[in-house]
Amino acid sequence: MDTSSIFAVAATNKTEKWVDAFRKRAPELRVEALDDVANPDDVHWIATWETAPGRFASLKNLRAVFAMGAGVEKFLGRDDLSDTVPLIRLNDAGMAEQMFDYALYAALTVLRSFDQYARDQAEFTWKPRAPRSRASLRVTVLGLGTLGGYVATHLAQHGFTVSGWSRTEKTLPGVRWHGALDMLLGETDLLVSILPLTDETRGLLNARRLALLPRGAYVVNAGRGDQLDLDALLNLLDSGHLRGAQLDVFPIEPLPATHPAWENPTLRITPHAAAFTLIDEAVDQMVTKLAQFERGETVEGTVDRSRSY
Repeated sequence: MDTSSIFAVAATNKTEKWVDAFRKRAPELRVEALDDVANPDDVHWIATWETAPGRFASLKNLRAVFAMGAGVEKFLGRDDLSDTVPLIRLNDAGMAEQMFDYALYAALTVLRSFDQYARDQAEFTWKPRAPRSRASLRVTVLGLGTLGGYVATHLAQHGFTVSGWSRTEKTLPGVRWHGALDMLLGETDLLVSILPLTDETRGLLNARRLALLPRGAYVVNAGRGDQLDLDALLNLLDSGHLRGAQLDVFPIEPLPATHPAWENPTLRITPHAAAFTLIDEAVDQMVTKLAQFERGETVEGTVDRSRSY
């Protein structure tokens, strides 16, 4: 590679740690924080979560953008980023195992009645509940990409009955793929959404579809907040139709302190913390992808902008 070409880094925080990690992993690269670049024309590649509006326009020789996460919706439709510039997302970088932990926590909560015991404790109630088998819990995972596929297969390995839904048919060990979402929702005890945000998934879990879930079902959303009608979910929780929910993402983040969701006793809230990008793993993956890109090879994670992922 031309040593005069810059691989720029623009993280929302910890930029220095990212730059240091890139320099350690790939000393042959000229790595600089984007804010420290003297001549933007020297920037040929950039790794970033997002940049300020118009910032990409100054990078006239940009050859590729590496997203520091699996979601890429903040890069799409920008006036300052040409569709001809390849956009490459992370496939895992330590996130899949964390996402599995998040889903498993919800599955065990439902299986062992931990949510109900927590409410019993608040009411000073001693009420043992009968156990159930893992196979009796019907889990549906929405989104079977790198993260969702890992979650679905590992839940199946742990003995749960797992089905999956995705835009295209997938064959995963122990997982039944189902293409009819409405029908599948009616057969679901635990719904786990790990979908990317696209035009097709925005508002996917609306009031009508949430109501298709059987009485007593539990909902987990670790995809994107705009995919789920939060008001409809709260109504179904308040009515008792849904047993509970575990939400990591919201239409507005941080979730406003005045939002009624905070006070719902059947809703567990986490602050977009289901899975974090691990710096060393992410850097190793991006350096590998950059080498593949420069050799003209197919790079896994290259975004199809027509599909938004």
